[in-house]
Amino acid sequence: MTSPSYWTSLDSPLGPLLLTAAADGALTSLSLPGQKGGRTHTDLDGLRADPAPFREAARQLAAYFAGELKEFRLPLRAEGTEFRTRVWDALDTVPYGATTTYGEVAARIGASRAAVRAVGGAIGANPLLVVRPCHRVIGADGSLTGYAAGLERKVRLLTLEGALPTDGVL
Repeated sequence: MTSPSYWTSLDSPLGPLLLTAAADGALTSLSLPGQKGGRTHTDLDGLRADPAPFREAARQLAAYFAGELKEFRLPLRAEGTEFRTRVWDALDTVPYGATTTYGEVAARIGASRAAVRAVGGAIGANPLLVVRPCHRVIGADGSLTGYAAGLERKVRLLTLEGALPTDGVL
């Protein structure tokens, strides 16, 4: 198990982003305030506050929020079960400005329809919000279902990407 070594905080339109990285610079988490299951400043013991390992992530995030970047190219290292890792890898294939459903993600990883709840759990446990686009997953009926950092942030991200009209309604 590779523990993160560094952390930093970056301002964003969604609120302050808390990022952690491994010793080699791979991003291990990106959390938002109030995020269900997200990292907080209280659980950063043993990590060194240092913005240097995050310069490229900061540049890409700023470009993304400015509408100038459609695909992140950052080294990511999220720890999870083999199933969760497959789900998270599937999220990386959902293009900017598009949405998919939990059932479509299940099909992408070769899981049965009955696995949709497990897929939802894995998506909800995504430790790399924004850069690993779990916000692009919606309900089968087109509804904006759960987002660990709150539905209002999901709406903002999907609106930024053009997947939602500017009034935030599908």
